Amino acid sequence: MRITAILNPRAGLRAARARAALQKHRSSWDLEIAETSAPGHAQELARAAAARGDAAVLAVGGDGTANEVAGGLIGSATALGIVPMGSGNGLARALGIPLRPQPALAALEAGVVRRMDAATVNGRLFLNVAGVGFDAVVGAAFHDHASRGGRRGILTYVRMGFRSMFTYRAEACLLEMGDQRFEGRALLVTFANGRQYGAEAMIAPGARLDDGLLDVVVIEDAPLLELLFHAPRLFLGGLEGFRRYRRFPAKRAVLTAERPLPFHRDGEPEPAAQRLEVDVLPGALDVLVPRATAEDPAGPFAALGGERRAPAGG
Repeated sequence: MRITAILNPRAGLRAARARAALQKHRSSWDLEIAETSAPGHAQELARAAAARGDAAVLAVGGDGTANEVAGGLIGSATALGIVPMGSGNGLARALGIPLRPQPALAALEAGVVRRMDAATVNGRLFLNVAGVGFDAVVGAAFHDHASRGGRRGILTYVRMGFRSMFTYRAEACLLEMGDQRFEGRALLVTFANGRQYGAEAMIAPGARLDDGLLDVVVIEDAPLLELLFHAPRLFLGGLEGFRRYRRFPAKRAVLTAERPLPFHRDGEPEPAAQRLEVDVLPGALDVLVPRATAEDPAGPFAALGGERRAPAGG
């Protein structure tokens, strides 16, 4: 069966390592390697692969690359596989995919296909998390820093986030989710399909990728010292025990604010908006995952069983 790997060459040395690992798998998969040349190109390549009946498309890059590739696969029978090369790799971590190319490919080759939800914010796709507020502001600054050649990685992100806590002011918003409602000042609002932003920053512990629901997380405004004291919980666990933490399961959410607010989709900055409409897309995407992830009762899938074998080699 045919498989296409879509590689983001802008990843430099990491892209070279991934390309070498992919070459080794040509003998076990009928594998074509395609490289992106501009934003949106990965979606075009993925859509073409699905149209010709490829069994799977591997997104070789970060969360943004996975998002683009998935955009070309939604509604098709072609599965998404992720070979992580980003800074956060939130969805890959949730799926238990190793973070180095060769182990990732080996795990996917022996893996299974599961069905997962996706979601949209103002009609645009996200797979893992979207959010508005503090995380969007820090993410935009991080993205700008990286685009100007600055150092990436979790330490840079944490450092930028720490500095931003001294200047960021929480915004008032109204959040409506069926018969659930939040109104007040929020440090952030996150619409979580997966459990973490990336780099083990757990915003919605226990979230499932196939339950037909999003976990809408609100961190209420709080004094700076209180926020600084509890911030390590995001990485160390126990964030849900923070008294300013609110979590709502929802199929649909509408957020309105007094002024346009910046937001992100899978870590990619979006233009500010005063109204966000967020909808879950139940079972929208086939995804290739390690067998151990698919069979873990505490893992990211609510329903065990029903998986299909990974695409076999040609």
